[in-house]
Amino acid sequence: MAAPPAGAEGGETAEIDALFDRVTEQAQARAEAAYRRGAAALPEALRDLDYDTYRQIRFDPEAALWHDAGLFSIQLFHTGFLFDTPVQLHLVEEGDTTPLTFDPQRFRYDGQAAELLEQDLDGAGHAGFRLHFPLHRAEYQDEFAVFLGASYFRLVGRDQGYGLSARGLAIDTALPHGEEFPAFREFWLVRPAPEASRMTVLALLDSPSLAGAYRFDIAPGRDIGVEVEARLFARRDLAKLGVAPLTSMFAHGDTSAGPIDDHRPAVHDSEGLLIHTGRGEWIWRPLTNPRQLRVSQFLDAAPAGFGLVQRSRDFARYLDLEARYERRPSQWVEPLGDWGAGRVELVEIPAPDETHDNIVAYWIGDTPLKAGEARRFRYRTHTFGASLPEAPQARVVRTRHGWGAVPGQSDPPPRSRRHFMIDFRGGELEGLAPDQPVQAELDLSRGRVRHLQTQPLPDGRGWRASFRLDPEGGQPADMRLRLRLYGDTISETWNHVWYPDESR
Repeated sequence: MAAPPAGAEGGETAEIDALFDRVTEQAQARAEAAYRRGAAALPEALRDLDYDTYRQIRFDPEAALWHDAGLFSIQLFHTGFLFDTPVQLHLVEEGDTTPLTFDPQRFRYDGQAAELLEQDLDGAGHAGFRLHFPLHRAEYQDEFAVFLGASYFRLVGRDQGYGLSARGLAIDTALPHGEEFPAFREFWLVRPAPEASRMTVLALLDSPSLAGAYRFDIAPGRDIGVEVEARLFARRDLAKLGVAPLTSMFAHGDTSAGPIDDHRPAVHDSEGLLIHTGRGEWIWRPLTNPRQLRVSQFLDAAPAGFGLVQRSRDFARYLDLEARYERRPSQWVEPLGDWGAGRVELVEIPAPDETHDNIVAYWIGDTPLKAGEARRFRYRTHTFGASLPEAPQARVVRTRHGWGAVPGQSDPPPRSRRHFMIDFRGGELEGLAPDQPVQAELDLSRGRVRHLQTQPLPDGRGWRASFRLDPEGGQPADMRLRLRLYGDTISETWNHVWYPDESR
C-alpha cells in the first residue's frame, strides 16, 4: 500500500485524493478531444535564447516558495532556450488551489540576459520547478528533485550528483516513424504541513496519443523515494507504450570495443541494467555505446523491478574532477501491483560523446493500449548507490573483453575470437576460501566457447569467470553466465550480446 502523501492524514489525504480525481477527469476529457500542443508561443525576446544567455537567468533563492516555514521549498525555472512551452503551476495550500503567475521579480537576469528586462515578458511563464529539502544540514535546503522538459524528472539523494533521468512515459521509442514525447502541461504543488517530511505533486500529461493524470508522493532522504500513480487515457492506438522509463548516458567504459581517445578510463552516468524478474532471477546487463541502434528485450511476467545502475563508485574509475561520475545515482523501479506479462526493453543508441543521453529502459505490457481505453500503473522509484540491499547474490563488478590470443603465440587465432572476463563480488563470495569449487555456468545462443573457468581474485573478495568466444560467422552471440557452488546459484546472471561487427 502506498504511504500517505505529504505527511497528511484524514481530511487532508481525502482532499488530495479528491483533487487527483479532478485532475483525472481533466485528463480523460482531454483524451476525448483533439490534441492541442500546449500554450501559445513565447514572447519574442525568449524565442531565440542561446544556451549561455539562458544560463544567465537565475531564480532568486530569497523568492523560493514556502521557504519561510516548513522543511520544503520550491524554486522555479524560466522559459527560453530549449524550454519553449510554459507549464501551468498551481499551489495547493490549506485546501485552496491558486494558479501561480509568472513574476520576473523572482529571477535575476545577469550579463546579456539583463536586456530581457527591457522587453515585454508577458506570457513568459515557467518551464518547470525544483524541490528543496534539508538533506545534509538542518539549516540549508538542498535541491533533490527537478521537473523540467517534456515528462522528465530527476532525483538526487544525499551525496549524489545529477545523472540519469526518469520520465512519465516513453512512446514509440526506437520505432522507424520516430519517438513521441509526452509532456506534463500542468502541475499541482501540494504544500505539506510544516513538520512533514513528504510532499505530493500532481500532474496533467498530454501528447498526440494519450492524456494522463499523475500523482507523485515524494520522500527525500539519503535516497529519494517516489510513489507514482499514472492514470492514462488513449486518444488512438499506441504501437509501443513504455512505462516508468529511465534515460541515461553511456559514452565508453569496460564494454567499449576498441581504443578510445580519451584520458578518462570511463565516461557514463549508468553502467548496467539490473532486472529482478517475476521468477526471482537477478539479471545484470552491461551497457554499451553501439555502432548502430540496439534494442534488447527481456520477457517477464509480474516483474519485481528494474533499474539503471552506476556500480563503480571510485573516482579512479573515471578521473573526472568536473563531472564526478562516481557520484551519479542509480535508480530503481518497483511495480506496485501485478503488471502482468510483458518485457523490459533496453534501447542503446550510438553517441559520439557524453553530451547525448543514449540509453533508455522501460516496461512494455503484452496487452496494447487502444484508442478509447484507459490504463492505470502504480510503482515506486528510488535512487541508490552501487547496490540494492535486497539483492543478496554476488554481483558483477567488472566486464572486460579483448582479442582472444595468447601474447607471443606463433599461430594466433582469428581477430574474431574474443576473451571475456567477468568479475563477481559480494554475497556468498565474501570470505570464500580459494579452494572452494566455484563453477561458471554459461548459456550461449550461437558460436563456440573455449576455456571456461573460474578463479579467485587476488584481493580475496571476489571471483573471475573467463572464457573465449568464437562467434558463428558475423552473427551476434547472446550470452548468459552465472556462478554456482555445490549445485546452488550464488550470483546474479550476467547477460551480454556480442556483435562481431562492433570490433574496431
